[in-house]
Amino acid sequence: MTITDTPAAVSSGVHFPPGRLFIGGEWREAADGGRRDVISPATGKVISSVAWATTADVDAAVGAARESFDSGVWSRLSGRERSRVLLKAVEILRERREELAQLESHDAGKPITFARIVDVEHAILQFEYAASLGQHLDGSVREIPANAHAYIRKEPIGVVAAITPFNFPLILSSTKIAPALVAGNSVVHKPASDTPLSALFMAQVLKDAGVPDGVFNVITGSGASLGDHLVGHPQVDKVAFTGSTEVGAHAAALASRTLKPFTAELGGNAANILFADADLDKAIGTVIGAFVFNAGQFCMAGPRLLVERPIYDTVLGILSQAVPGVPFGDITDEATVVGPLASQNQLDKVTAMVESARRDGAQVVCGGEQVDMGGGFYYRPTVLAGLSSDAECVREEVFGPVLTVQPFDTEEEAISMANGTAYGLASGIQTSNIARIHRVAKRLDAGICWVNGWAVLDPSVPFGGVKASGWGREYGPEALASYQRTKSIVIDLGEEQA
Repeated sequence: MTITDTPAAVSSGVHFPPGRLFIGGEWREAADGGRRDVISPATGKVISSVAWATTADVDAAVGAARESFDSGVWSRLSGRERSRVLLKAVEILRERREELAQLESHDAGKPITFARIVDVEHAILQFEYAASLGQHLDGSVREIPANAHAYIRKEPIGVVAAITPFNFPLILSSTKIAPALVAGNSVVHKPASDTPLSALFMAQVLKDAGVPDGVFNVITGSGASLGDHLVGHPQVDKVAFTGSTEVGAHAAALASRTLKPFTAELGGNAANILFADADLDKAIGTVIGAFVFNAGQFCMAGPRLLVERPIYDTVLGILSQAVPGVPFGDITDEATVVGPLASQNQLDKVTAMVESARRDGAQVVCGGEQVDMGGGFYYRPTVLAGLSSDAECVREEVFGPVLTVQPFDTEEEAISMANGTAYGLASGIQTSNIARIHRVAKRLDAGICWVNGWAVLDPSVPFGGVKASGWGREYGPEALASYQRTKSIVIDLGEEQA
C-alpha cells in the first residue's frame, strides 16, 4: 500500500493533498514552503509528507479561527444546528472508515484490526456523542430573594488550541475537537509531528460535512516551536492538551501568562492489583492486554502489576508462557496484537529503561529485546520481576510493552504501593470480593478505576487524571463543560406590585 501520493490511501473518498496545512478552509503550503516526510513505524519508510509550519502559519490559523468565531458563523448557531453538522461528519466517517483505519494503521504503526475496531470506531462514537449533547445545550433559571429574574447561559469560550500526542492520534484529537465544536468554539489543532495524517483527513471530513471555513484549522510541524507559540498566543482563549507530564507542565506555565483555561491529560503509570481470590484465567488476560495494547504506548496502560503473594509465583509462571505467544509483528495481519513502537526515539527510550532495570537487578521473565523485522521499531513484550518500588521502570512511565511484577502481603500494602507514584490517571482491581472492590477503589489516587477488566471506555464516562496525570476531564458532559463559559444575567424587575 502506498500513501505518498494519495494520503487517504484509496482512489475514492476523502482526500487531502500532501505537504499542505488546513487554514481558513483552504489547503495551503507552509509560509516558507517547508515539508517533512512521514515515516511508517512498521517499515521505517516514507509514506507521505506534511507541511512543516512556521509561527507565521500559527498566526494565520489562529487569525482564521478568531475571525470565524467573532463573525458568529458557527458560534451563534444553535446547538441543534451544530449537532446536525457533526452528525453529517459521523455519516462521512462511517462511509470512509476503512480508508481512515488504513491511514491510522500505517501512520501510527497500529495493527489494522485495532485501528478498525478501536481507533476509528471510538472516534466516530465521540463525534456522535458530542452531537447528542448539542441537542440540549441548556442554561438554567435561579430563584433569588431580590425582585429580579436570574438566568444562566452556557456560551462557547472562543478559540481553542487542541494539542495531541502520537500514540492515539485520531482518538485523542476527536475527544477535543468534537466537544469544542459542538459547544460553538473555533479550533486550531496541532497534532503530533510523527502522526499527523488522521488530523488532516479529519479536516477534509469536517469541511465536507459543512463546518464553515476557519472554524477548524490544522497546523503540522515542530511541537516545541509551534506548540509554545500556539499556547501563548494572545488570541487563543483555551488550551486542551494531551502529552507527557513534563511538556504539559511547561505548556500550563505558558498558558498561565495569559490566564487562559488549560485542561491536560498527561502521563500515567497505573497499578493493576491482582488479589488471590480473582478469577485467574480472566485476570491474566486482562493483565496482558493492559500492558501490550498499542505496544504499551498507552497513558492508561497497566504497566505495574501488584500480585498477592500466595499466587505471585504462579502468576509469573503463567506470564512467562502466555506473553511470548501474543501475536506480534506485521500490522497488516488481522491476527496481530502488538505492533511497533511509534519511532526510533521511542524504541531507544524503552530499550534504555529495560537496560536500567537489568542494572537494578531485574529478573527478565520474558522479552527484553528489540526485534529485527526488516525495518520498523519493534520491541518484544517484556515482563520484569524482582524490582523495588524505587527502580526507574517501576517509578516512571515506560510507554512501551513492559510490565513490572511485584508481590504484596496485605490490602493496605497494595494500596500504598499503587499510590506510591507521582501519577494518577488509571488504576485496576482484580478480585471477586465485592466489599473489597468498593473499599479499595475509593482509596486509589486515580481518575478512573477498572474492576475485573481494563480500559473499558465510553464517550459518556468522564476520563482524566489527578496528581501529575493532569486535570480536567474528557468524555461525558464534563468534557463539554470545559469548552463553555458560564454567564449570569440578572434583570431587576423593579418594585413589587402590591
